[in-house]
Amino acid sequence: MNHWTTLLMQRALAAPVRPRVPLRLASGGPRIGSLETALAQQLQSAGLPLRPAQGPSAGWWLDGAADKALAEIAAWLHAQGLGGRWRNELLAVTGADAADSVSTPESDRAVAAIERAAVRPLGVATFAVHLVARTAAGEVWVQQRALDKATDPGLWDTTMGGLRAADETVLDTLARETWEEAGLRLDALHGVQAQGRISVRRPVVDGYMVEHTDIFEATLRDGSVPVNQDGEVAAFERLQPAALRRRLQHGQFTLEAALVLLKCMPELGSSATG
Repeated sequence: MNHWTTLLMQRALAAPVRPRVPLRLASGGPRIGSLETALAQQLQSAGLPLRPAQGPSAGWWLDGAADKALAEIAAWLHAQGLGGRWRNELLAVTGADAADSVSTPESDRAVAAIERAAVRPLGVATFAVHLVARTAAGEVWVQQRALDKATDPGLWDTTMGGLRAADETVLDTLARETWEEAGLRLDALHGVQAQGRISVRRPVVDGYMVEHTDIFEATLRDGSVPVNQDGEVAAFERLQPAALRRRLQHGQFTLEAALVLLKCMPELGSSATG
């Protein structure tokens, strides 16, 4: 591991800017996220279904049905301008939050759902899927994120990367996002293989990001070219590994994409190659 890859790893496991306390499903229930005490007090003062647990660092818990409580909190955060862009997209709420060193199938189990815009203020873990697609000659297809994206506009990304919706399996998300972002059906890909998972925990503008990304790798069949369908991609390029490495070194990729690419192609981070 060399200097630039070490910095990536440090950014991927960064503590919150301000202290956060646990957010629990119910009194004495599993931890589903985290939040700043000041925000929790604001929510309680606004009459929202959130209650303090015992002890100064014991955290807070949802009072009542989780889906309803989280919907009310999400709507309030949106009205106060404290969340991300409202998407009308529900994401799963699980036990795979920042307290876990790794996520597990049990911690991945959904216990509720929440509007995507509210996940970062509440430190709720999200689940993403990324695809690294290569040509038969070994080039890697990468995308440039649209300039109007809320997060990392204009930076480079993997062939496809997207969040898993509350009602989706990993393969559902892989198929949906591969079409929406790259205009490719899975039968246009050869040798689709799972390449494990990476996890990122870091501060973001609207709170704290906890994200677990399932990675897939494949080869595009001859004649297949990615074409964006949803307006969230500015361009696609095919890069030789050497050119890809140079862009990674110069910070031109999102943090998550850089980690995914290094997971699939560890030789990119080898100090022996420069």
